[in-house]
Amino acid sequence: MSKITSSTLLKFKQEGKKFTALTAYDASFAGAFDSEGIDVLLVGDSLGMVLQGHDDTLPVTVEDIAYHTRCVRRGIKRSLLIADMPFMSYATPEQAMTNATALMQAGANMVKLEGGHWLLETVTKLTERGIPVCAHLGLTPQSVHVFGGFKVQGRDADNAQRIIDEAKAIEAAGAQLLVLECIPAALAKSITEALTIPVIGIGAGADTDGQILVMHDVLGISSGYIPRFSKNYLAQTGEIRSAIRAYIEEVDTGVFPAAEHTFS
Repeated sequence: MSKITSSTLLKFKQEGKKFTALTAYDASFAGAFDSEGIDVLLVGDSLGMVLQGHDDTLPVTVEDIAYHTRCVRRGIKRSLLIADMPFMSYATPEQAMTNATALMQAGANMVKLEGGHWLLETVTKLTERGIPVCAHLGLTPQSVHVFGGFKVQGRDADNAQRIIDEAKAIEAAGAQLLVLECIPAALAKSITEALTIPVIGIGAGADTDGQILVMHDVLGISSGYIPRFSKNYLAQTGEIRSAIRAYIEEVDTGVFPAAEHTFS
C-alpha cells in the first residue's frame, strides 16, 4: 500500500472518505496498527498518563516523545506519523523550532501543537522551514489546569466562535491538519465544513474527516476508566487485530462515533 501523506488525507477529505488514527508508543503495536490499515499514528503526550502513570500529560519531555517516536518509526511502513510537542516545549517560536527539529529527526512526519491565536507565528515559521504542523483545539490537555479539569469546550456561543476563528486562523498560518477534542458535534461539523484542511475528531462527533482514539482505550486497558467518547473494541472482538479492523470499519461506515460517544 502507498504511504499516507498529508496530501493523501487531503484527498480523503475531498472525496468524503473517512480515515482513522490511533496513538502508538512502540514498534510492535505500531506495526500491527499500520498493517491493519490505520492511516495516522500519533506518539501522543498521553503516554504520560497511559505509560508513565501520571495524572496528566504535563511531565512528559521532548526526549520521552523522541524516544517513542523512534520506536514507532521502526515498526511502520504506511501510516503517517505525528509526534506531540510536550508541555512548554514550544512557548516561543525559537524553542518550537529546536524541539520540533528533534522530533522530525526522530522519525515524525509532522508535529502537533495545542493552542490557538498565540501559536500563529510559530505555525507559520515551522511550516516555512519544512516542518508540517497538526494543530489541536478544543479540550487541549496541556491546559487542563487553566480549564479546571478535563471539560467539554465550546458549549457557549462566545467560546464556540473563538474556536471557529482560531481554526480558520491556524489553517491560514499553514497548519496541514487539525485535531478537535471534546467539543459539541455541531460545532465540529461547522469547523470541518469551513476548513480546507482535514479535521480529526476525538469526542467531536461523526462529521469530522477522521477519528483518533488512544490505543489503551480501544483495547480496554486504560487505568481507571474509558472516556465517554471512546470505545473498547477488544471487548466486542476478543482479538487485537480484529479490534483494530472493527474500529476502522465503524469509522468508515459512520457507526462510530455514535450518539453515546458525542457531546452536544
